[in-house]
Amino acid sequence: MKTILYWVSTLLLSAFMLFVAFAYLMHQPKMMAAFTSLGYPGYFPNILGIAKISGVIALLVPGFARLKEWAYAGFTFTFIGAFISHLAVGQNQEALMPVVALGLLAVSYFTSPASRNFPAPFAIGARTTVVKTMPQRHVTV
Repeated sequence: MKTILYWVSTLLLSAFMLFVAFAYLMHQPKMMAAFTSLGYPGYFPNILGIAKISGVIALLVPGFARLKEWAYAGFTFTFIGAFISHLAVGQNQEALMPVVALGLLAVSYFTSPASRNFPAPFAIGARTTVVKTMPQRHVTV
């Protein structure tokens, strides 16, 4: 069940991010008007569009666990930034979508299979490896 929840949330989030990235990169008038209303420059959708596509690739391609962690972090910062941006200009209704996306992202992150995660060395219950070192010899002169 956990694996199904992971894949459903990850695929929904990925599809949404690809749709939005396409709209950003094609400079669709509605998206450009939204960025203008938020006070962002015209080149900003290009940066976000490329970042969103890169993040989706990182989430879906097997392996690269550390890169997945960065993708989750990047999406988190983007969604929080979008939420705050909309609230700052009084677009309370538009602020809802980043919250929904953040919820999907959280479900994806917290249900991800262990095989797709970067092991956290200090997590509760994490296994740690003890590295034995050679004793140092002190030479006195």
